[in-house]
Amino acid sequence: MEPAQKRGVPPEEHKIRNQDAAIDWNGVRIFLEVVRNGSFRSAAEKLGQSINLVRRRVDELEYALGFPLLTRHVDGVRLTSEGQKILVAAEDMERATFALRRVRDRADKTISGEVRLAVTEGLGTFWIIPRLVELQRAYPRLLIDMRCAMESADVLRMEADACVQLTRPTASELKVVKLGRLHVMPFAAQSYIDTFGTPRSFEELLQHKIVLQVAEQVSSQTEYDRLFPGVPQPGFVAMRTNVTSAHYWSIAKGAGIGMLPTYAHALGARIVPIEIGLRYPYDIWLTYHPDASRIQRARRLIDWIMENFDARQFPWFRDEFIHPYDLPKVYGGEPLINLFEGFLSASNG
Repeated sequence: MEPAQKRGVPPEEHKIRNQDAAIDWNGVRIFLEVVRNGSFRSAAEKLGQSINLVRRRVDELEYALGFPLLTRHVDGVRLTSEGQKILVAAEDMERATFALRRVRDRADKTISGEVRLAVTEGLGTFWIIPRLVELQRAYPRLLIDMRCAMESADVLRMEADACVQLTRPTASELKVVKLGRLHVMPFAAQSYIDTFGTPRSFEELLQHKIVLQVAEQVSSQTEYDRLFPGVPQPGFVAMRTNVTSAHYWSIAKGAGIGMLPTYAHALGARIVPIEIGLRYPYDIWLTYHPDASRIQRARRLIDWIMENFDARQFPWFRDEFIHPYDLPKVYGGEPLINLFEGFLSASNG
């Protein structure tokens, strides 16, 4: 289907009209989503828009540029050679737009009051808090009330303005956004490996010590019962903890082998990923009350959370598994260790 402004225009006028057509950022943004999701339908679902609207906006962008960007196929869409070049420029536009928004938001010092964020203890301690300080400095009149716990907050009853959790909420009244995916695998401290060696298979793991985290949302107990039926924990399990920070330290200090997110390798401690075929994904969900998004300070917090779980910027939150050793190859930001500054000396102390 042709854009309305194109219908009835003689072919010889197309090029002239295209040269003067404005490039709409919203069209570029929708084009990016179509490419990233592989089809118009998937992009429409991600954007919460009709598939006809998504198609129309891409058609309008193609008309404005003067050439096709995508070819349609039964299994989705594919970029044309011109589309490949526009994709690079579109990603540059996206980064520039985010930069402009950050400057705008940082310049707005009028946001004030209290916002309440509930988050799982591990993501709160090791991921959100190290960078949440920047948000508070940008808005010095903002009080951020953080609740780090493995129990989910009742956002529907406004126990928190926003909640980041590993189980998808079921209340239809809430706004729910998938932020990304957490990938966990076994890790051990270098000191443990130096003393006891590295298990090379699941069978060899039975000759080692392990540590478990048993808590709401993330429970190693369930996996233990499935993986080690009939194996008593005393003598095999060195330690059980209920919070991620204690679980992390028990591994980092050499108590045993335990499951941690892949980005734990960047925290600074001398921990080593153990390859024995155990990997588990956990989807990360942001939930908030619809009324919260109408409050300026809560809206800014929600936007900030989404920015800091952007899988394009932070690849360890992508849906696909990336080995910890490969993360530096696909991560284009500041040195990974800088993201966790403050843990290094404590971890190695």
